[in-house]
Amino acid sequence: MSFLFGKSSNKTFKPKKNIPEGSHQYELLKHAEATLGSGNLRMAVMLPEGEDLNEWVAVNTVDFFNQINMLYGTITDFCTEESCPVMSAGPKYEYHWADGTNIKKPIKCSAPKYIDYLMTWVQDQLDDETLFPSKIGVPFKRNFMSVAKTILKRLFRVYAHIYHQHFDSVMQLQEEAHLNTSFKHFIFFVQEFNLIDRKELVPLQELIEKLTTKDR
Repeated sequence: MSFLFGKSSNKTFKPKKNIPEGSHQYELLKHAEATLGSGNLRMAVMLPEGEDLNEWVAVNTVDFFNQINMLYGTITDFCTEESCPVMSAGPKYEYHWADGTNIKKPIKCSAPKYIDYLMTWVQDQLDDETLFPSKIGVPFKRNFMSVAKTILKRLFRVYAHIYHQHFDSVMQLQEEAHLNTSFKHFIFFVQEFNLIDRKELVPLQELIEKLTTKDR
């Protein structure tokens, strides 16, 4: 779950989101880490018996945010206004930013700006106790799953940008194993609970097929 990174990557792009120790969600996170350690990612993403699906999705969404935060933190020196004037995933896919509140009409911006908007927006959702309750017994809102799906859909775009535009830098830093393991875990998770539309995954379709066919 929380992969170890080389010394180049101890900076995160945004502050890490911590799950409070001693909470049920912390126990779930520890369960997930233990299951991941077994090496079977298909099993590791399954809903543990007797657990609440919303809570399981919440814990994993926080963890994926932290992972992507760290991964992007390793390559921020290479992802600049000059190198990435648009937020893209290869020549065919370009993303424009809108969050529906501060920026209602999608705007074209550089990749670092887009990812800054995106990660700040995700952080705001994760910090919202009404959406991501950290206390036991506080119910999840009815719209929780649709918010989680939007978060995961947007986090996917950061993976897509890193793979398409910065994989050479990732290899130079010898971080490709971390990136691949993190992305494979992410994909198995969203596939298990059908959390991202297939059309959204098209920019990395070949890679997804390659990473997942071995484990069918």
